[in-house]
Amino acid sequence: MFTVQVEKECGCFKKSDFTNNMQFDNKDDALAQALNMSKEMNEEFCQKHEFSVAEEGELFKIRVQERAKSGCCGGGHCG
Repeated sequence: MFTVQVEKECGCFKKSDFTNNMQFDNKDDALAQALNMSKEMNEEFCQKHEFSVAEEGELFKIRVQERAKSGCCGGGHCG
């Protein structure tokens, strides 16, 4: 069995229709699900985090990282 696991369930994930620790009979289906989930999470969630997929044996882990700041906070004092 292959598993798609989100390593950290952020608030956006908890509010979404996604399910953590989904199981699949074949590798291709699990990989496709993990890639589709991370793509949609990167596009649709609040942009605080960035999501990527890492393969660890029969586990496809969706990693969660803080998104890099753009440099300007938007407060009007950057120039």
